Amino acid sequence: MSGHHGKRAVRTTGAPRPAGAYSQGVVAGGFLFTAGFGPQDPDTGAVPDGVAAQTRQVLRNVGAVLAEHGLSLKDAVKVTAHLQHLNRDFAAYDAAYQEFFEEPCPVRTTVGSELMDILVEIDVVALLPATDSPG
Repeated sequence: MSGHHGKRAVRTTGAPRPAGAYSQGVVAGGFLFTAGFGPQDPDTGAVPDGVAAQTRQVLRNVGAVLAEHGLSLKDAVKVTAHLQHLNRDFAAYDAAYQEFFEEPCPVRTTVGSELMDILVEIDVVALLPATDSPG
């Protein structure tokens, strides 16, 4: 064996369905990787106004994928966040983001990106419990 243990898709109705050829999440190598999620409500498709409300919905969407595999945002070790208006919205995004994490916080990269009619998109990498590691 070359150390490659395969990968498994994670699916939930608690987060928006993929809009293309990607999984909501993938378990591989002892981690759960999520897709980048926007702020769409998974039931209605509605997008809340403002970056703070959008950040909260995005993190609820990401959290739903983690929960499908028995994890939570507390298990996140890496967060990548994209903001449509980095300078304008960073403070409000960061304040809403902090509501979802506690020390030790995951590492985080926040960048300005061209997004599709949303203000924020976030993906995370979460550490699986040792007993859940493939092998």
